[in-house]
Amino acid sequence: MNDAVLYEQHETIVTLTLNRPATRNALTEIEVVDALVTGLERAQDDRTVRVIVLTGAGSAFSSGGNIKHMRDDVGTFSGNSARIRENYRRGIQRIPKAFHELDVPCIAAVNGPAHGAGCDLSLMCDIRIAAQSAVFAESFAKVGIIPGDGGAWLLPRAIGLSRAFEMILTGTPIDAQRAHEWGLVSRVVPDADLMEAALTLARAIASNPPDILRMSKRLVREGQRMDLPSLLELSAAFQGIAHRTADHREALAATFERRPAIYTGD
Repeated sequence: MNDAVLYEQHETIVTLTLNRPATRNALTEIEVVDALVTGLERAQDDRTVRVIVLTGAGSAFSSGGNIKHMRDDVGTFSGNSARIRENYRRGIQRIPKAFHELDVPCIAAVNGPAHGAGCDLSLMCDIRIAAQSAVFAESFAKVGIIPGDGGAWLLPRAIGLSRAFEMILTGTPIDAQRAHEWGLVSRVVPDADLMEAALTLARAIASNPPDILRMSKRLVREGQRMDLPSLLELSAAFQGIAHRTADHREALAATFERRPAIYTGD
């Protein structure tokens, strides 16, 4: 894993920090894609990880695509139409696919502007907390392109079709308060309190049984594309697993004994 994304673990919580402040954490460089995907896969494979917090270094969460590279036809934006299509498929589109396979709960701590693919990156996370200075924009139309990394799928599910169309078709940014009113973020906090708010929430999540967290997230994700009878069948199967875990017995014992539970993932 290169230094384009920092991976730091404290107990059961991993913080992933986009670490390209000079480009306002643009996502389209292949080293950023590689580092982010590697970090997500590492957390997924590590059974000690219960929660991920994703944020950006510097003053921005992520500026999305590198518009200087767009202007100069380099990197992701080089070649003919067929080549650009492959660049997207083998590049930035690996990120939403990696998030789709991620069972670990993920919190976006949006510390500043989240534009274009940066806005979509926040949407790939399960929970979003915004600093007061955060700004969200589906800014693709402003540079003459379309959402190429899953935003057209993610945004309507977060804020509804009408508001998603408004953001995508106008490209107009919305501030953190409007994002909260529209349901794009769960809460808005002062800039100085952002990471502590995200980590406090992460600790609350991480206090629960790790396998239950992963199964619950997968159940909600699968429920977005299932009918109710299918979801109930999957729920019954997952519940059969949950009821026979050591962590379930520990949760019951801790409840009756009025003490904090100690979960092992067994």
